[in-house]
Amino acid sequence: MSFRKVVRQSKFRHVFGQPVKTDQCYDDIRVSRVTWDSTFCAVNPSFVAIIVEASGGGAFLVLPLHKTGRIDKSYPTVCGHTGPVLDIDWCPHNDHVIASGSEDCTIMVWQIPENGLSQPLTEPVVVLEGHSKRVGIVTWHPTARNVLLSAGCDNVVLIWNVGTAEELYRLDGLHPDLIYSVSWSRDGSHFCTACKDKSVRVIDPRRGTVVAVSVPTPPGGRVTGALPCTGSWGESLLSAPVPWYTPLSHVLWVSLSPGCPHCPLSFRACPWGAVGTGDSHVPQEKERAHEGARPMRAIFLADGKIFTTGFSRMSERQLALWDTENLEEPMGLQELDSSNGALLPFYDPDTSVVYVCGKGDSSIRYFEITEEPPYIHFLNTFTSKEPQRGMGWMPKRGLDVSKCEIARFYKLHERKCEPIIMTVPRKSDLFQDDLYPDTAGPEAAMEAEEWVAGRTAGPVLVSLRQAYVPSKQRDLRVSRRTLLHDNRAAAATTGATTPPPTPPVAPASTRFSAPPVLSSGSATGGRLEEVLEEVAALRALVAEQGQRISRLEEQLSRLENGHV
Repeated sequence: MSFRKVVRQSKFRHVFGQPVKTDQCYDDIRVSRVTWDSTFCAVNPSFVAIIVEASGGGAFLVLPLHKTGRIDKSYPTVCGHTGPVLDIDWCPHNDHVIASGSEDCTIMVWQIPENGLSQPLTEPVVVLEGHSKRVGIVTWHPTARNVLLSAGCDNVVLIWNVGTAEELYRLDGLHPDLIYSVSWSRDGSHFCTACKDKSVRVIDPRRGTVVAVSVPTPPGGRVTGALPCTGSWGESLLSAPVPWYTPLSHVLWVSLSPGCPHCPLSFRACPWGAVGTGDSHVPQEKERAHEGARPMRAIFLADGKIFTTGFSRMSERQLALWDTENLEEPMGLQELDSSNGALLPFYDPDTSVVYVCGKGDSSIRYFEITEEPPYIHFLNTFTSKEPQRGMGWMPKRGLDVSKCEIARFYKLHERKCEPIIMTVPRKSDLFQDDLYPDTAGPEAAMEAEEWVAGRTAGPVLVSLRQAYVPSKQRDLRVSRRTLLHDNRAAAATTGATTPPPTPPVAPASTRFSAPPVLSSGSATGGRLEEVLEEVAALRALVAEQGQRISRLEEQLSRLENGHV
């Protein structure tokens, strides 16, 4: 009887990475040397932003995607911070708005001109102040307009309404130690955090409560016996009837204790009642995930699960998949290698592929997340010669669908930014429906006030089949409702010169449904009407031909794939 190795079938098994040519890279860029586990790079379909070295404060570079080649040292930067910039993030609903967090304890939101910077940008649209220590994480809400989350080294998470420059929620006391990463769920109803206490928390920001938390390893490793809660973690440890230096063969039984108002943990005694080392029937303990001291990161997946990267006690880098219904142990756990660089995960919700980039590594590993065990399936590895200082990730709507491009990274070297294209090899040049399902577009699903009121909505999806042309982006405008009492005198003096209110704007679905009506004199009115009628007829003809071409492409794709 012969056994053959069964190869798991996946359409992403042959994904390969390819760096672009040298003339398409961004050269002579002084990438920041700050000691912070950030990506140092943020990308959208219009710009690439890179945190750079700056004297006398913090700065980052914003380049149009087409501005490749050598970047002059005098190229203007965004330089309003007084301390080094630690994190940047583009707004998902406006490609010209970017937020930055800095060591100066502030968050600044910037409006980038349509053609890029022609002079240094020093004045932000809004400055958000509320942290007492440096701000290391900034991330936008995925579906609500103008909602921004920030996390600082003061262990506080703040949620802002950028449109009004006001603080919506202040989540203090939920994290006992430094916050390593924050990730929103797909609909923005929750977010997950990875903390230095080796726990992953799922938090409902509107209620200000922890929905679920993974259990950290107690100091010293394992314990037997009971831990009666006395109101605080330290007192519980001191009152334990069994010391922390018990033999290593004993089992740690940990469970969430919803009835305890003081601490999230309760410990149960070993069911075998073993105290000494001579009990041969005591089972070996299963090692927990991410027990190492190095930073860990957590991201939300589209189905509500959580993917984490971290280190074991032996400094081996690990990947883990967690179910939010049971965070006591991971669904799947894999060990990669032994290295010091923190692992940065990037997730594509349309293909369920996770790309893992290690800081200081020269490779990008990618895995497919599925519903069947072992849940995390290794696909392939892209390897290059130079180590990476940071990494940027292009949203799906910025990819070239005609070349079957499913991901694009912007790898930061010491003095260069190099795009890397991930491609699925296909023979056909037609649109590949299985690779490009409808993806999140730039339109917000709701306003900040609706989200605060309790509404939850998924992202507004757009199709990548046609050549995607985004609608005109509207500028970010801040109305400081919280500061109206400071500006009453100024408002009274300028009240007489207030311009008349602008008429309401039509909904996006009907904004461009008809050509604009032009006012004209009686002599040229008839001619203009004829021109407008011809333009309307041409638009209808183009739309009809576009639909016909789409139908023909679908029929040809079915014939090539063998579907009649």
